[in-house]
Amino acid sequence: MPIEILMPALSPTMTEGTLATWSKQEGDTISAGDVIAEIETDKATMEFEAVDEGVLGKILVAPGTQGIAVNTPIALLLEEGEDASALDTYSPGANGQAAAAPPAADPEPVPTAAPAAAAAPSPAAQVDGRVLASPLARRLAGEAGLDLAATAGSGPHGRVIKRDVEAAVAAGTGKAAPPKPAPEPVAAPAAPAAKAAAAAPAGPDAKVLADAYGIPYQEVPNSNMRKTIARRLLEAKQTIPHFYLTVDVELDALLKLRRDLNARGEADGVKLSVNDFLIKAAALTLRKVPRANAAWTDQAMLMFDRVDVSVAVATDEGLITPIIKDADRKGLATISSEMKDLAARAREGKLKLEEFQGGTFSISNLGMYGTREFSAIINPPQVAIMAVGAGEQRPVVRDGALAVGTVMSCTMSSDHRVVDGAVAADFMSTFKKVVEDPIAMML
Repeated sequence: MPIEILMPALSPTMTEGTLATWSKQEGDTISAGDVIAEIETDKATMEFEAVDEGVLGKILVAPGTQGIAVNTPIALLLEEGEDASALDTYSPGANGQAAAAPPAADPEPVPTAAPAAAAAPSPAAQVDGRVLASPLARRLAGEAGLDLAATAGSGPHGRVIKRDVEAAVAAGTGKAAPPKPAPEPVAAPAAPAAKAAAAAPAGPDAKVLADAYGIPYQEVPNSNMRKTIARRLLEAKQTIPHFYLTVDVELDALLKLRRDLNARGEADGVKLSVNDFLIKAAALTLRKVPRANAAWTDQAMLMFDRVDVSVAVATDEGLITPIIKDADRKGLATISSEMKDLAARAREGKLKLEEFQGGTFSISNLGMYGTREFSAIINPPQVAIMAVGAGEQRPVVRDGALAVGTVMSCTMSSDHRVVDGAVAADFMSTFKKVVEDPIAMML
């Protein structure tokens, strides 16, 4: 019986995806860990790695197909010893894979990093008490009476694959697992985003709206990423009590330090941007005002021990927020190098999940477009975001005399459930001091 290759859940919020391209063709031999396709998720375009070995027998979903639900069969894999005639007897779900678990309750494991080569296989990985194993490995283990939980996994992320079961059978290890009664089905509570989406009024029909305007138009289909952005922004604005504080920050000392450091680092290819300084300044401020480095849940406020700064990057599909992790502990040159790399790959849709999923605070900078001041929408579950405007020449008072200085307006949007007015004011005051005394960032 051919093995079904299912549409994976490549991010926690993914319910459907677009099959962008196939990296393998029918008849190609596939090994565990091979990249077989590129999947456009609700966040980015990501590589999909095989977890089983065999020959790609049949492609069920053409490249470019949109709206494929998670756990839907997208291709068939012929295992060792099978030929193309096995495809004639295939019927969807016949091997039990597609119905193994609903996507919301039991998604495919999320790839967080490339599996490192190891001298010996690690114990079988588990998610919510369920052993990660390929469908073929499950079937072979059942036939041999093996307990998958006692079988070491050598596949991606500790997954038990065919060769692990064969090794356990040959070694005579592993005892048959006692059968467990099937749990009573329990209706999963609706996620907040789903509730918000259900409560939100439906948008106008595209054709009806276009006909009402009476203007020629072109339809641009909403991508999964665009739909997710729309849903999350609507959810954030409807469910988070935003409030806003703005401070004007003088940049002259920072700009002078930037020129000096860039002159020193020119031979090594170091070219710092103002945004690099702002990322570092925000991270140092979060260490001093940790209440803004948090997340809200109905049970508790989560106060994070690490400062991971998400930075908004514009792409053709919309905004994405790659993360500078441990930003308070990194030097300006490191932040600059990481930010350039992350921004370039964000625009190509090549970020890994862990590079944009998470973050404890966000920065959105529109200063390069000449925007003087704006207010950003909080990126949940974070509780604050800094909106940065353009640095421009403005009149300032220094030592009682009127002068001209380079001034930048920064606005912090805060979630009032966690960040009180006094906390936000303390954050903005501290941020202003750090930016206006940039040499302190070097300590």
